[in-house]
Amino acid sequence: MGEISTKIKTGILVFIISIGIVTLFFLIGNNTGFKFNRQPPITKGAKAPDFSFPDLNGKNVSLSDFKGKIVLLNIWATWCGPCVEEMPSIERLYNRFKKEDLVILAVSIDIKGEKVVDPFMKIHKLSFKALIDKKGSIQNLYRTTGVPESFIIDKNGVIIEKVIGSFDWSSPKIFQYFKNQLEKPYIQKG
Repeated sequence: MGEISTKIKTGILVFIISIGIVTLFFLIGNNTGFKFNRQPPITKGAKAPDFSFPDLNGKNVSLSDFKGKIVLLNIWATWCGPCVEEMPSIERLYNRFKKEDLVILAVSIDIKGEKVVDPFMKIHKLSFKALIDKKGSIQNLYRTTGVPESFIIDKNGVIIEKVIGSFDWSSPKIFQYFKNQLEKPYIQKG
């Protein structure tokens, strides 16, 4: 009797698993938004996804506003120690090239938004553009692994470098890198 009971239990289990697999393939096959695999990370050479977030004055700023310029997109938060550590070097980079075609877009993922970002920028004497993304949607858009994460975007909107973690943006070597990028022509596409 125990052997029959075990066969019935096994049959029921196989039936339930089969229904689950069929349902899974149905969802995937019918474009319900269900994704079995996570999208691969964005890498060098990819077109930078456009976005629009408010700055500290409430004005929406989009990446597409800066065609023809080099953009350092920095995804960060005020509570992130490595982010705080790299901010002074981003300010030095900004000050070195602000009169040229370099734009810094520091997108904060702080839930409290401008309430914490505005004082942070003032305390640390940061003058580059800070944008507010309370929902952290930039992380999904750029498929980041954490903060800080930075992307250097060329004049044509292509990601040319990706930096994970804190970085010194003000070394002579980095200044030369940006100088070289700024000297490259902007090829306007129709």
